[in-house]
Amino acid sequence: VQLQASGGGSVQTGGSLRLSCRASEGSIGRYTMGWFRQAPGKEREFLAASTWNTGRAIVEASVTGRFTISRDDFKNTVALQMNSLRPEDTAIYYCAASTRLYVNTWRPSDFTAWGRGTQVTVSS
Repeated sequence: VQLQASGGGSVQTGGSLRLSCRASEGSIGRYTMGWFRQAPGKEREFLAASTWNTGRAIVEASVTGRFTISRDDFKNTVALQMNSLRPEDTAIYYCAASTRLYVNTWRPSDFTAWGRGTQVTVSS
């Protein structure tokens, strides 16, 4: 499956953005879809995932209450709604696909397909 993330941009503190990830050359219906981000000089950080069997959402504690993941298997897309953005949310955001379902801690190595990323910049 090929993935392409979009929706990034520049916002001020407290603003919102909605990232979208569209799959091509395959269906997301049998994939757990995830979102990660990577800030300069930092490791890639897990944010959220949505499992393929039930659509159960797993959201990292650090962004719980501000970030929401959703998927639409008919449209072959997964979205990340980000509210109350902060300067520390500035990073490149990536969507990814995994064939795994049950993982205690999601890591980049659990995902086999990646989109190119979209830049999110939050100014104070």
